[in-house]
Amino acid sequence: MDDTGKTPEDLLTYPCDFIFKAFGPDEETFVSAVRDAVSTVLPVPLDAMKRRASAKGTYVCVSVVVHLHNADQLRRIYAELRKIESLKYLL
Repeated sequence: MDDTGKTPEDLLTYPCDFIFKAFGPDEETFVSAVRDAVSTVLPVPLDAMKRRASAKGTYVCVSVVVHLHNADQLRRIYAELRKIESLKYLL
């Protein structure tokens, strides 16, 4: 919530495209877990995902672009992503 009493969800105009970024170990299981988590709420085509390894190759950033129709979908996807045990950081 900011000074106006609005949450981040209130600042978006729906429907809209939104990018979720999840950081974790550079393993195929992590990438699959991110896709599975988002897919529990909305379908995720393979071309909606992008993977980028860190400079040392220790971590990977998985970006997923989805078309949200409401704030509930946003909250549900974040909740599913937070359940990933190997998740290090989430944007």
